[in-house]
This record gives sequence, C-alpha cells and structure tokens, in this order.
Amino acid sequence: SSGINAEWPLRPGEHKSNGPKIPLYMVYERALKELPCSYKIWYKYLCLRRKGTKGRCIDDPEMNRVIHCYERALVFLHKMPRIWMDYCQFIVDLNYVTKARHTLDRALRSLPITQHCRMWPIYLNFIKKHNIKEQALRLYRRYLQLAPEDAEILIDYLMSVEHLDEAAVLLTKCLNDEDFNSKKGKSKHQMWVQLCALLSENPTKITTIKVEPIIRQGLQRFTDMTGKLWISLADYYIRKHQFDKARDIYEEAVKTVMTVRDFGQVFDVYAEFEEQLITLKIENRTKNGKTPDNELDLQLRLRRFEKLMQRRPLLLNSVLLRQNPHNVNEWLKRVGLFEGKPREIVNTYTEAIKTIDPKLATGKLSKLWIEFSRFYEDNKQLNEARVIFEKAVLVPFVKVDELADTWSNYVEMELRHEYYDEALLHLRKVTTAPPHKPSYFDRTEPVQNRVYRALKLWSVYADLEESLGTFASTKNVYYRILDLRIASPQIILNFSELLEEKNYFEESFKIYERGIAMFKWPLVYDLWTTYLTKFVARYGGDKLERARDLFEQALDKCPAQFAKAVYLLYAKLEEDFGLKRHAMAVYNRATQDVLKEEQAEMFHIYINRATACFGVTHTRQIYEQALETLPDTDARVFGQQFAELETKLGEIDRARSIYIHSSQFADPRHHSEFWKLWQGFEVSHGNEDTFREMLRIKRSVRDKYSTQSSFNITPGAEATPADPMAALQKDVAFVRGNDSAQGSAVQNPDEIALDDDEDEEDEEEEAGEEAAEDEEEEGEEEEEEEKG
Repeated sequence: SSGINAEWPLRPGEHKSNGPKIPLYMVYERALKELPCSYKIWYKYLCLRRKGTKGRCIDDPEMNRVIHCYERALVFLHKMPRIWMDYCQFIVDLNYVTKARHTLDRALRSLPITQHCRMWPIYLNFIKKHNIKEQALRLYRRYLQLAPEDAEILIDYLMSVEHLDEAAVLLTKCLNDEDFNSKKGKSKHQMWVQLCALLSENPTKITTIKVEPIIRQGLQRFTDMTGKLWISLADYYIRKHQFDKARDIYEEAVKTVMTVRDFGQVFDVYAEFEEQLITLKIENRTKNGKTPDNELDLQLRLRRFEKLMQRRPLLLNSVLLRQNPHNVNEWLKRVGLFEGKPREIVNTYTEAIKTIDPKLATGKLSKLWIEFSRFYEDNKQLNEARVIFEKAVLVPFVKVDELADTWSNYVEMELRHEYYDEALLHLRKVTTAPPHKPSYFDRTEPVQNRVYRALKLWSVYADLEESLGTFASTKNVYYRILDLRIASPQIILNFSELLEEKNYFEESFKIYERGIAMFKWPLVYDLWTTYLTKFVARYGGDKLERARDLFEQALDKCPAQFAKAVYLLYAKLEEDFGLKRHAMAVYNRATQDVLKEEQAEMFHIYINRATACFGVTHTRQIYEQALETLPDTDARVFGQQFAELETKLGEIDRARSIYIHSSQFADPRHHSEFWKLWQGFEVSHGNEDTFREMLRIKRSVRDKYSTQSSFNITPGAEATPADPMAALQKDVAFVRGNDSAQGSAVQNPDEIALDDDEDEEDEEEEAGEEAAEDEEEEGEEEEEEEKG
C-alpha cells in the first residue's frame, strides 16, 4: 500500500464516470480504504454521491447513505471547512431541522475560529428559512460575538419579532460605540432618528433603558433635528398617558429651541396636542354628561389653549433673541409685545440693556436708550427719563452718530418740557472739546471724546442759540463750527442769512467765500448761486468788476450740468449793469459750455436776447453757429426758424439756401412738416425751376435715408406714397400768368402781369404748350420714381 499513488483512483473514476454509479462508488471505496485521509478522493467521492441524490425524495435511503459517507469523511477530515460546508448545506436542503442544527454546531466546534466566517452564512440562512424565534435569538447573539459589526441584522430581527426592548438596548450600544460603522450605510444621525422613533412609539414595550436621558443626549449632539427630538420625547410621554409631563416637555422645548423652523414644528404639535385634549374632554362630556369637575377642567384647558396662542409672538421673539441676544430691533419688538404692561416693559428694557454688548449690537443701540427714556417721559416721569439719558451718554457706542443722537434727543426732551437753560447746558457740555482734541475718525478714542465734532449737535446748538441766545453767542457758535471744519453747505447758508438779516453784508459775503473754499463741486453750487444772487442784489453795478471776477471764479472748473444757471446770472448782470456786447459774449460762451441737451435751449435764449438788444439782423450769425454746433434734430428746427426769419426780411435766396442746407437733416418719411414748409415757401416765392429743384432734393434725401435704414426699419414710420410726385403736383398748382390761376388760394408775388390786349390765340397756344410740358414732366418724374 505504501507504493500506491493517491492520484490513481481518480483516473479510473474519471474513466468510468459515464458508466454505472455503483461500480464507481466501489472504486472510490477501495481507494479510500487505502488512503482514508486523502482530501481530494473524499471530495470527489462526496460530490459524486451528492449528484446521485438529485431528483430523489428526501426520505430516500440514499440520503442516509450520503449522510453516512459525510460522517465517515469527517472522522478523518474534521478540520476541512469545505467538507463541513457541503455537508451542512446538504442537510439544510433536506429540511432536517434538528440534524442540521446539531451538525452546524459540530462544525463550529470542530473548525478553528478563523474558519467560522465560512459557516455562519449557511447558519444564518438556516435561521431565516426555519424561523424558530427563541432558537434564532440565541444563534444571532452567538453570531454577534464573532461579528459585532453585523449588529443591525439582530436589531432588524428583534424588531420583526417584537423584542423591542432588546433592540433598543442594542441600538443604543451601537450609537455609543464610536468605532461602529453601519454596513447598511446609515449615518449616526439616521440611527438616532431610528432610536428616537423606536423609543417614542413603544413606551410600554421598552423598560430596560431610560428614554428621556437618551433623547436629551441626542438634543445636545444633533442640533439640526432639535425640533423632531423634542416632539419624540413629548410623544413618548403622551403614549404613556402622562399628559402633564408631555406638556412640560413642550413648554421646555418652545423656550429652548434656537431656530424658527424648530419652533414652528414644536409649537404646531403643541397646539394640536392641546386641541386634541380639549376635543377629548368635550366628547367625554357629551357621553357622560356635565359635572362640575369636568366643566371646570374644560374651562381650564380652554384658557390654557387660548393663552398659548396669545404667547406665540412672544415665544417666537424669544427664539430670535436666543439666536442673537444683541439684536436691538428684536428687543424693541419685544417691548411692543408688552403694550399696556408697564412692569414688563421696564423689565424688558432693563434686561436688554444688561444683555446687549455695544460692540456686538445689531442695529442702533442708541435707539433702545432713547425709547426707554421716552417711555418714562410719556408716563410723566421726567426725572427717571433724565436718569436714563445720563446713563446712556456714558455707554461706549461704536459710532459717534449714536452718541450724538442720544444727546440730541436728550436736548429735545428738555425743550419739549420748556427747560431751555438745561438744554443749553447740555449742548455746551457736549460741544466742549477735550484737551487733546482727538480726530472724529480716531477709533482708538472713546466716542465721548470725539462727539464734540458731531455736526448734528452743533446744528441744534446753533438753532437754539439763534432762538434763545444773543446775536454774539450765535455768531460765536457758527465761527466755532467753521474753525472745527465740520460745517456743511447748509450751515454756511444759514450763517450768511443770519448775518445778512443783521445787515452784516460784507461779513456775510466773507462767510460765503470761506464756505466756497471748503467745498468742491457740486457741493458749492448752492453757495455760488446764492452768493452771486445776493452780491448782485446788494451792489448792482457799483462793484461791477468785482462781480465779474466772482462770476469768472464760479465758472472756473464748473461742471457742465451746473453752468447754465451761472451763465444766465452772469449775462443778466451784464445786461442790467454792464455792456450788451459783454452779455452776448457770455451767452456765446454758455452755448459751448453747457450740456449738449441744454445747448438748443441756450441758443434760443441767446437769439431772443440778441433780438431784444440788437435786432433780428444780429441773429444771423447765431443761427449759423447753431446750425454748425447742434445735432441734426435741433439743427433742422433752427434751420426752419432761420429760413422763416430770412423770408420775413425779404431775403428769398438766403431762405432757399437755408432750406437746402437744412434738408440734409430732414427725412421725408418722419419730418414731413419741414418739407411742407419748404413747399409752401416755393409755392409763395419760387418758380417752376425752384420747385422742381426742391422735389429733386427731396428724392435724393429720401433715397439717402432709405439706404441708411434698409437694414433697420424704424417702427411706426410713415408710409411713403406710391407716387409722391403725382401727389405733389395734384395738391400744388403754381400761380401762372393766366386768368385761370386767379382763383388759386396761394398768390405768387412774382407773377408777371400780362397785357389785356394780347389776342386769345397766343393765350391758347401758350396754354397748350404748358399742358404738354406738364404731361412730359409727369412722365419723366414717374420714370425717375420707378428707377429710384
């Protein structure tokens, strides 16, 4: 036997594999008798025996023979996992429940722990196939000792068999284990949601663990699901019929949530809970009848529900303040919610002042102090209001403007109650500069040291001195404002107006000049116009050269949008007190320096003033300048006016030349008025040649604009007649030197008077020639139209 090779039975077996099974079994048996520890022979033999059982009934004797073969093999190969796996799977398929369980247990005891992972899948499938609850629970617990990462399998099974207490305990352990990773891809967040739902929905079935501490732990860990966790905790107590405890949970929730979304979720469920309790009480009263205790309980619940709905705005405001306790606007809204409750209002203001950090405040903190003082003032407690203001002016505000607002409201309160001396004392105190005089924008200094430069306070101070003080004290205040270089253009105007009322004209003009030196355009526009107007009104032509010098200074670096008003004042000065030609020069400069949109209006003023000063003939040069300077639209209008002017002066040829020049700006399709005027002009003052030349120019201009706009047709353009020449000749009848033209509405001043003694034959011949010429002209014009 020692010389036998372990491979030799395989060759005969393979040789007889297609033959009868029993001789083949005998060959394997002989081989195994010689080599009982050969894994390959046993594996081939067992696979062959399993194939032989296919299609047989489970109580066939062959099944027991195969089982016997496996048992014989395991005597020698009990450490081989493949043999155990095939054997166990074979028995499981035969549905031998007890035999399969015992065999699987033997396999787990025989194999090393490192090979158990190959046996447990078969065991787990066996558990699922034969759902024996107690046995399955023991087996799953045994499996978790080997693979604790598969705890979710047991959790799902426990929940399916209603062992919820153990499932909750196991799920809690998984959540507490930081190294646990779900094989189903669940996050810690999802597992918490699952646990909370399990605990809240099954309060009577879960007794091992304490539900409330677990959910509260989740509230600290998962802030994004705070609302759902609070609802789950309250739902837990509701299912346990502990309604008072559930109400306490809801109250705690609405007072601690940090977001409006969570508040909305909790409050809606809370309100629905109270409403359901009321409905339940009403139904019980209907069934059992009215009793004093039930009626009292129902009234209490209705009052509680009504109060809850009234508290909603206040609770929502509390949520927003928990998000940002330094939000001034929310604190003011909270004060408004306590309208009619003075004690709560005072407590709210006090809490807000203690809570808000001035450096972190959102909104104007000064407004909170002012409203707090206004509350005492409205309740006729002026001393308490003063105390509030005295504390407010010591607050380290972030901006100087807030402290200035506080002081100004303090002063206004004193003025409302006619304490004028106290108001002046406050202003003198706050406008007194500290010894080192810090800059207004020096943030290293507290706002109390920089508030002396606040223009708002100085403006109130100046107005108060002007009303209650002397002229000298008021002037002193204004000069201090100028010395601090914090004046605004309005301050300059007010100071100058004050000096002018007291007849300090020259000093008033010096203030204007000082203000002009402080500001640049466009801020100095009002200063310049007021200064120039006042100066001219004061001196007129007495100091003409000085006035001219002031106007030239104003026009130096003057932006185009402000130049028109200054030029008009300058020109009026020259017209009233200077030379007319100087005024015309000013108008001429104005037409070049103003905005392009204002040039046409400036030319109109220039022409009107030139006409008034020098007559219409002096305007020809201005019209020519306007035609060269203005854009096409305005140039066309000025061209029409220029031509009408020349017509009135009898300069027909000049007028015609102007019409010809201006025609290049007039599209016949859109500016028919221009061509009607020209047509009327030619009818009144022209002849046949000039009218024909006008028609030729009109056609050429129309063709030019048609070419330019062939790819950009203007919407709403006027339709061009199919035959404009025929239409014109139909509408227009030239005044000729015959009797038939005497009835024409338009008379020709250049009409040639014919002698009465000419014979009728000559007249008929001339009429026939003219008719022929007219027909020939119409034919030529139609041909030109078709070509065009």
